[in-house]
Parts: sequence; C-alpha cells; structure tokens
Amino acid sequence: MTSTKTLFSTVALVTVAGLSLTACSGGNDEHTASGATPVPAAVAGTAMVVRDTVIDATIAASGVAEPIQQATLSTKLMGTVTAVLVHEGDVVRSGQTLLRIDARDLTAKSAQVGASIADAQAMQREAATQAARIRALYADSAATRAQLDAVETGLARAEAGLRAAQAASGELDAMRSYATVIAPFGGVVTFRAVDPGAFAAPGAPLITVQDGSTLRIRVSAAGDAVRSLTRGQTLAATIDGTSVSAVIEGVVPAGAGNLFTVNATVANRTGAHRSGSAAMVSIPVGREHALLVPNAAIVREGDLTGVIVRTTAGDERRWVRLGVSSLTHTAVSSGLKAGETIVVPTVVPTSTSATSAKAAT
Repeated sequence: MTSTKTLFSTVALVTVAGLSLTACSGGNDEHTASGATPVPAAVAGTAMVVRDTVIDATIAASGVAEPIQQATLSTKLMGTVTAVLVHEGDVVRSGQTLLRIDARDLTAKSAQVGASIADAQAMQREAATQAARIRALYADSAATRAQLDAVETGLARAEAGLRAAQAASGELDAMRSYATVIAPFGGVVTFRAVDPGAFAAPGAPLITVQDGSTLRIRVSAAGDAVRSLTRGQTLAATIDGTSVSAVIEGVVPAGAGNLFTVNATVANRTGAHRSGSAAMVSIPVGREHALLVPNAAIVREGDLTGVIVRTTAGDERRWVRLGVSSLTHTAVSSGLKAGETIVVPTVVPTSTSATSAKAAT
C-alpha cells in the first residue's frame, strides 16, 4: 500500500478571472520568481485565480485484479487423454466438453456390475418368495418362530446385497463421468496442461477456466484507513490506469499486524479489463485543503512540470511540484500560492531558457 493520496472528485476548483487573451509581442529576459522562466508578456489563453479548495483525501492501495470465478479442472480417473477440444484463449460455455479420457476399462467393469445386480435381484426375489411362504405357514401355526426369523433375515440380506450392487453401479457411473471433463461455468480457457496421448493422473491439473465478467481487487490497508468502510460501498479505483468503480465485498483481518484486507469487485462484462492487471483502490480518509489547477494549465518540458503565472511584470513560466490528479484537475503541492493568477494557454509557449529553470521545492 502506498501513502500517495489520489483525487477523484473536486468542488469549487478555480475562479475564472478573465476571458481568452490574445498573444502580445515582447518578452522579459529576467526571472521574476524563484524557479520561473520568462515567457512572452501575455500568453494567449484563459486567466484564472487559484483558490484554496477542500478535497476528499484518499490513500491509494495497490493490488491485482483477479477473476472471482476460476477453476483448475482435474479428474479422479487414471487413464490416457484421448481428446482435448479447446486451446488457450477459447471462450467456452457452461457444461461444454473440454477433454476426454480413455475409459474402456470401465466398460468391462460395467458388465461385471450389471451381472452382480442381476444376481442380487434374483436372490432378493427368491428370498421374498420364501419369506412370504413361511409367514403364511407361521400364521397357521404350521411353521416355527425360528423358521420365520431365518427367512426374514435371509430376505434382509438379499435386499442389502441388491442395494450394494446398485450402489456399485452408481459409483461406476460416477467414475465414468470423470472420463469427460466439462466447463463448470462459462469463461475463457487460460491454461491447457495436456495434449492427446498424455497420461492423466487423479488430481493432476488439466485445464484452467476463468470467468472474467467480474473481477476482484484485493488490497491491504491499516486499521485506521478501513474503519469507515462498509460492505456495498463504492470506491474509486483504477485497473491498468483506467478509472473504474469498485464495490466493497468485505473487509477482513489480514493476519499481520494492524493490516486489513479490503476485497472489492469490479463489473467487467465487456471484458475491457484483463485479469492479472495492476489495480489501485482509493480509500477515503477524510478531507484536506489543496490548490487545484486544470490539467490543461500544466506545461511540461522533459521531467519538469510548470504553470504560466500572470504577474505585474508579465507572464512567466514557473516550475511547480504536482500532487494528486483526477481526469480534469491536478493539485499543486509547492511552487504556487492561493490567490495567484495562472493562464490556461491556448497554445503552450516554448521557452528558450527552460534548461536553466529549477523545479520548485
């Protein structure tokens, strides 16, 4: 987790102090402020006064966007792979056949189990007939109690044997189902571990399927930062630099010190974001003051960043240090004061002495 604060919403950003101005001729060869570079006396653009603004302070916590549904498929059957019907990157539907394993040995066992069931059924019928006969005789006092108990026990054993044979058949059917590996849900094949002819062992990974329609971002944060978070709350986040909305799924102890794990989900039905991408979640921690300038007001030369400041001596390029940013505005952490006027240039002026300017500290 980083301590960088990220800006996602701004209010009352700046006050417009003038309309578009036309470029005037002339120049100023002297630096009018520390870390400033002369520019033409008046830059074409819109002038505005920088105001102290209250913004939402956040902590940026980094993580990885992972699919909520992911399954590495294997089998309980030992045998040779006869067919692999998919490749990495293929989109599959729920229940689609992905791989087949040779199950010819189960065919022989199926015949044995069928014979066992037939034998058990015959024994059960015979025991039932004998039990019915002895019950009738016992009712007429023509059979003893011991004879009745014996046939009842024989019938119970025959019925138990039939159930065991039928259970063996069900077990065999279950084993036969492992000869065909199917997709448990719709998604994309991300890993194919075997090819036809390979030997499949019980529990060995064969194919991995991911459903990237919903991604989960898992980040860690200190207890003070997550105290106000609740399930279902929406947080601003980014995946590979693209802004997204993440819904908190839960906050749980991370098991290390005072750290907590924040799980947040991001809808990805169009597949715009790839699983495994770098992600960042902005956790709100309160409010703070900041000087905000439009992104269009920022001028750059190499690694230097600055703004055009309008002074009584003319316009000057002043190098500044930038803070957090949003899609439209950026905070200036040093080099600029509240109440100063900046210019959002129509065309960024080119400085001939930029290399001599110093970044504001």
